[in-house]
Amino acid sequence: MSGKKNSLTVADVAREAKVSKATAARVLGEYGIASEGARKAVLEAAERLGYQPNDLARSMSTGRSGLVGVIVGDIENAFFSQAVRGISDTLRAAGLNLIISNSSEQLSEEIEMVSVLLRQRVAGLIVAPTDARHVDHLKAALAAGTPVVTLDRHAPQLGADAVCGEDRQSVGRVLRRLQEEGHRHVAYVTAMKTRDGKLGRLEEIGISAVRERISGFLTQMREAGVEDPADLVFVGATGDDETTAVVTRILKRSPTITAILASDSLICARVFRELSDRGLTLPQDMTLVSWFDADWSRVTTPRISVVDQPTYQFGQKAAERLIARLKGDASPPRVYVIPTPLLERGTIGPAKTE
Repeated sequence: MSGKKNSLTVADVAREAKVSKATAARVLGEYGIASEGARKAVLEAAERLGYQPNDLARSMSTGRSGLVGVIVGDIENAFFSQAVRGISDTLRAAGLNLIISNSSEQLSEEIEMVSVLLRQRVAGLIVAPTDARHVDHLKAALAAGTPVVTLDRHAPQLGADAVCGEDRQSVGRVLRRLQEEGHRHVAYVTAMKTRDGKLGRLEEIGISAVRERISGFLTQMREAGVEDPADLVFVGATGDDETTAVVTRILKRSPTITAILASDSLICARVFRELSDRGLTLPQDMTLVSWFDADWSRVTTPRISVVDQPTYQFGQKAAERLIARLKGDASPPRVYVIPTPLLERGTIGPAKTE
């Protein structure tokens, strides 16, 4: 019986459903138009027979597979892993599967992965672009008829749906709260690398979420009367040793710097460990806030205050938009903003004074 099921064809389903082979192919391949009655008959016949679609054959006949390519910046980052779960669950409910690729936040790798996925005839792409200034490879995918949705980042010149957080607004929200506690000088720590280890022109920052957060940081700090807020942006926190060096530089300026804002949960975990290893107590000796409500941030003592990024929703919304495009939604592209509130816990306190 299993051998018979494995050898079932679209023609077998068509005969069982009493429709043409072309109609059965459209229903089973999820392309073209079929009446509701025909669609119901074909799906019921396929279920009775135990028919399993041949993805390779479908891709050859329709020009695309039932797969969606997903390219993230760093799969080890809990933000992306949870977002991928939201994407996967939503795609699966729609009868689609995904192929995950990791760009390591390198444009060259992203370009290569897009090329590989397009050769696999993916139905669409969900991408966290490493550089919003260089998206010709994604434009080419769109031009070839492959829908693209960007995740966590927006590339205005691309002309595709984007799902983002309240990056600029979140920074302002956090800084205003810290300023209420007397924190005038706040360090912003990011993994972004620059040639000279200092913050350059905002236009040179390729990742839109990073650019928006830093821009919001600089604006809010200037409004608070800080003359050179760029001096409070610490770049290059890419690993343990690099973060140790950043924390050392920050502490040399303490008590002038009384709070640290970490740009993601991996950086915050390293900063938290480094501060703890040096015997500092939070928030008495230093206030600490991070982006993303990672599991570890809720089991520390004290628990970490975070900008909550409901990343499952990020992935879910990105997948929903891609599915809509695959079904023929031709509306103008939009930026969908997911609220990212501050969750205040135990690491925000009054600014330490000499």
